[in-house]
Amino acid sequence: MSDTAKPIRLGVAGLGRAFTLMLPTFLADRRVQLVAACDPRKEARTQFAADFSAPVYEDIDALAQDGNVEAIYIASPHQFHAAHTEAAARNGKHVLLEKPMALALAECDEMIARCEAAKVHLIVGHCHSFDAPYLRARELIGSGAYGQVRMIHALNYTDFLYRPRRPEELQTASGGGVVFSQAAHQVDVVRLLAGSRVVRVRAAAGAWDPSRNTEGAYAVLLWFENGAFASLTYSGYGHFDSDEWYGWIGEMGHAKNPGDYGAARKRLAQAADPAAEARLKNAATYGGPAYQAPTHATPALHQHFGSVLVSCDGADLRPVADGVWIYADAQKQHEALPAPAVPRFEVIDELFAALRHGTPPLHDGPWARATLEVCLALLRSAREQRDVDVSRPTYSPSP
Repeated sequence: MSDTAKPIRLGVAGLGRAFTLMLPTFLADRRVQLVAACDPRKEARTQFAADFSAPVYEDIDALAQDGNVEAIYIASPHQFHAAHTEAAARNGKHVLLEKPMALALAECDEMIARCEAAKVHLIVGHCHSFDAPYLRARELIGSGAYGQVRMIHALNYTDFLYRPRRPEELQTASGGGVVFSQAAHQVDVVRLLAGSRVVRVRAAAGAWDPSRNTEGAYAVLLWFENGAFASLTYSGYGHFDSDEWYGWIGEMGHAKNPGDYGAARKRLAQAADPAAEARLKNAATYGGPAYQAPTHATPALHQHFGSVLVSCDGADLRPVADGVWIYADAQKQHEALPAPAVPRFEVIDELFAALRHGTPPLHDGPWARATLEVCLALLRSAREQRDVDVSRPTYSPSP
């Protein structure tokens, strides 16, 4: 097998919720091979060692020193992203990093600098801007057939805030709430489709449940350098589910049962206090007593992040789970996309192209830093009740 066809030998830092969502991809895509992992939880390490007959470690430093590991998928909690990326780079490992990139722009700058100095790739994802329908909409926009992007609307209502959480996931300063975890998706998608840099942010955010005292909702206006603007709305308060407007196709591309309404709040009611809630979450996480292994079922459709509508000079474009709707001057048409054989294959496309063919990734460090900058501006704008100017680039990658 030629070097350009060999699977990427991937280590995993953090065997929690993010890993369980990516695991079906790693199991189904032959371009990656899971060869090692680290996690502070013994039960998670035991599960990984049994599943993959691979070495496991308690910390990132030991994993990063494993000579068989070529790249590390960093899926640890948000507050560890910077330190774990630096450990990987220090040991010459490429990095596939979960969003958000970090919690501060200075951390992002250091992460980018460390990876550049080590000559390793830094790719940030999974974010939903990897999803095929958004990538196809971007191609249609780039073709010029429909003129310039003028306006984008994105809306998503979920039960995010009522899924079992560790205490820090309900503390904004520690990366909790919907902005770091969910706006990172929505901002990434809108930036991808606008094809321009955000220059101004105006936002309002809601923290309406005293028992979960972090942002559970936001509405934000973004202005772009090319003159386009966008409105983004998100609620994680677990009442209306905007997948109802998606024909009950869920975020992961699978059909949802409308009869499961309120399931998140009902499950959370089992936890009497924050410690019990953390135990409830850990129980269902990889290696926990309630953990259920992936069924290897291929999603019927592509993943998505709620309703998105892009208004161009000559058409409105609506990415959906099975393609893109094009509402042009004289007619509308549906451009279908084939169902995915592997969930989130687009992440591996970008990782493999970078590591095996030297293709510069789209979702690199500066890209993810710009998304974090908008998320931080969202929080600041909501707090100070004013526009926040982000028109001056504050990072320039080295030549």
